[in-house]
Amino acid sequence: MHVEKRKVARVVLLDPDDRILLMHGYEPEDPQSTWWFTPGGGLEGDETREAAALRELAEETGITDAELGPLLWRRQCSFPFDGRRWEQDEWYYLARTTRTATDTRGQTGLERRSIAGLRWWTSAELSAARETVYPTRLAELLRTLLDEGPPRTPMVLPPESA
Repeated sequence: MHVEKRKVARVVLLDPDDRILLMHGYEPEDPQSTWWFTPGGGLEGDETREAAALRELAEETGITDAELGPLLWRRQCSFPFDGRRWEQDEWYYLARTTRTATDTRGQTGLERRSIAGLRWWTSAELSAARETVYPTRLAELLRTLLDEGPPRTPMVLPPESA
């Protein structure tokens, strides 16, 4: 059976100190099951990935002044969440902001039931983290991004399935 992949735009949001903003998610039925991930979500209607990235960023973090940069990475993933299996085609965009204060009032009901908070991470903190972070190699990807700049063409990450 073919499942239509959900088109998703995600944001690798960096502040002036090159810290990345991550969201702390958890399974609504099992709050002990937690992970960190980048802001973003599914496309609505006929919006572009870029428009979805900025809309989701505003809804989830309250940050509306971010400047969207190049497409960095693409990833196919599959995982169980909130009672169903999600099949996603994710595109990760670089974005920069000078604003580090966040406001989560725009989050959806499901987001409010599954996001514990947001946090800015330095590359070193992310590399030392013992917690689950998606995409899996984010610490290494971020370090490369900060050292070498964005890739000339988007990098295709290995598919992930949970």
